[in-house]
Amino acid sequence: MIDSKVPQPKIVVIGAGSLFFGRQSIWQMVDSKYLNQGTLALVDTDEEKLSKMVRLAEMVVKENNVPLKVEGSMNRREVLKGADFVVLSFAEDTVKYRGIDCQVALKYGIRMCSGDTIGPGGIFRAMRELPVIMECAKDIEELCPDAWVINYINPSAVHGIALSRYAPQLKTFALCDSHHMPHKKAYYAIRAGIIEDISEFNGEIDRKFDFRIAGVNHFTWLLKAEYDGKDVMPQVAESMRISAGTENDGGDTGAKALYNDAITYELYNIFGYIPTCTAHTKEYVRYWQGLGKTEDAIPPLSIWETEDRYQRHEEMWGQVDDFLSGKRPIADYMKSFGPDHATDIIENMVGNLGKRFFINTLNNGAVTNMNDDAFLELLCEVNMDGIKPLHVGEMPRGIRGMQELVLDTHELTAEAVVERSYAKLRRAMLTDPLANSIHDADLMIKELLELEKEIIPGYWYE
Repeated sequence: MIDSKVPQPKIVVIGAGSLFFGRQSIWQMVDSKYLNQGTLALVDTDEEKLSKMVRLAEMVVKENNVPLKVEGSMNRREVLKGADFVVLSFAEDTVKYRGIDCQVALKYGIRMCSGDTIGPGGIFRAMRELPVIMECAKDIEELCPDAWVINYINPSAVHGIALSRYAPQLKTFALCDSHHMPHKKAYYAIRAGIIEDISEFNGEIDRKFDFRIAGVNHFTWLLKAEYDGKDVMPQVAESMRISAGTENDGGDTGAKALYNDAITYELYNIFGYIPTCTAHTKEYVRYWQGLGKTEDAIPPLSIWETEDRYQRHEEMWGQVDDFLSGKRPIADYMKSFGPDHATDIIENMVGNLGKRFFINTLNNGAVTNMNDDAFLELLCEVNMDGIKPLHVGEMPRGIRGMQELVLDTHELTAEAVVERSYAKLRRAMLTDPLANSIHDADLMIKELLELEKEIIPGYWYE
């Protein structure tokens, strides 16, 4: 039964077939007392995937006896009206095209282990996804202009910059799941030796532990780590040194996970601060591109593994099918997943819970020696009235210079895609920190445009 005194938000998920978000969003919408009397509207252009996710959501709702309303549509315009939140989480054939991006880049001497944020992979992913994002923005402005729009699609900073600059009338921010709170803070508390297990993390430890992370998405750094007034950055770094080569970045597998702790410690040795998203950060710098004249202790980056990713997606859909068929009891669903970053933030906003989250947004003075309009990942207070980044302090010299180069690349990429400018596309590719040659960059652009002709908008070929 619906309780009229309880919030009844409408959340529209565009890209419901996203296995890295869709399943968790169902969990949170059902679990949260602030959300489960509202509406979850699932949108996907793949009819089979959409049907599965809608049926799965309906089964979970029924099993848990909550009044959540579930809708599904292949046409986003049919469900956008009345939305309070719109989450963008789509990526058409992303495994296939990221594989193409990475293989073409490798041909020209650029090694990408992820290929979705920086380098040719990041630029061309924006070429594929950002035009659709901006079409969504137009529909949102028309049908639900007061909705909060949450971009959950990489390259997160590029898309966030584009929405803030070219759709300023909308309330938008961008997300990445790598700094989900309070789990990220607990992770560093463990690394610092403050606690031994995440279950020990509590309010008192949270208050005593002053840790500050900032930077461009996927290029963020731990700039301060003090517990009860004592600097614990060296302890965090030492734990990385000890585990170097034996641990991954927290759950990922394959190329993104290799040598992360060793690379983290080496970057700490150089700059005095700890990268917090090394699985991606190692792609932002040239040091592990294999371009040196002598052999490094850490080998060059391994390349994005297309076939392994296809297998992972197949296994995830297999899990969904097991729930749908009854092979796995639907009663186990709520034990199988947990809170997601985007729906955690939505719950916080709807319930006015006063929690803080890492969000990609405009700097607005949080990092004192970077521009206010620098689009950074920052710890923020967030509620239905807006987003307030919390004070960080200065970005250290050296790291700041690299941040500015990445920001220029991202901003040029956003401008190139939205303005349909080949000149800015070329400029973005040659501003990118992984570019080695003007001629190579021109050939990469030409080759990627040809290989991805089926998905990149036709106006690039006129």
